[in-house]
Amino acid sequence: MKITLNRINDDYLFECANQAGNKILLDNTSQPNAQGVSPMESVLMAVAGCSGIDMVSILKKQRQEITAFSAEVEGERVQVDEAKPFKSITVKFFLKGDIDPKKALKAAELSFEKYCSVSKTIEPNVTVDYEVYVNSEKA
Repeated sequence: MKITLNRINDDYLFECANQAGNKILLDNTSQPNAQGVSPMESVLMAVAGCSGIDMVSILKKQRQEITAFSAEVEGERVQVDEAKPFKSITVKFFLKGDIDPKKALKAAELSFEKYCSVSKTIEPNVTVDYEVYVNSEKA
């Protein structure tokens, strides 16, 4: 796996691309007119995306009908010397459709405990919690 990063303005805006040419923009969001996401925001996005892919895959195999899938992710940071790494991350998944809530909760559990490489990467230092809502009801 390899990515490239190129600075694309005179400030902090970077374009990152994977080997297939898919791109995201990273920027210093503490500056006015930022045009990309911060690197720390991208970590939260990666957690949501990784576990979201896992959950959709698991639920599709179980023939669950997902009509909508979204997530909200919040990270709590702590000062460590000059850095502010994440201390904890909470992911809330919102699913709609003909979905068994127990299966949705189990899919999230499997993702975070077994499959999600992103959360496994940060897990030794960051607590990751999750909640699952199916058709507006907590699973």
